[in-house]
Amino acid sequence: MDWAGLMRLGLRDLGLAPEVFWRLSPIELLVMLGAEAGRPAFTRARLDELARAYPDTGEESSNGL
Repeated sequence: MDWAGLMRLGLRDLGLAPEVFWRLSPIELLVMLGAEAGRPAFTRARLDELARAYPDTGEESSNGL
């Protein structure tokens, strides 16, 4: 975790006092920074969409996976 970066965002950008910053969970800090507007959670529907777009061919890939 990039604590220095998170401290900069919390203390400087959000103007939090250090004792307030350290009482927050990482998730609470990310929400305060607007992370809830990020990408939606990976859902079964998204997995199905990817499976249709990239079906298994039964052949081993060149990277051994």
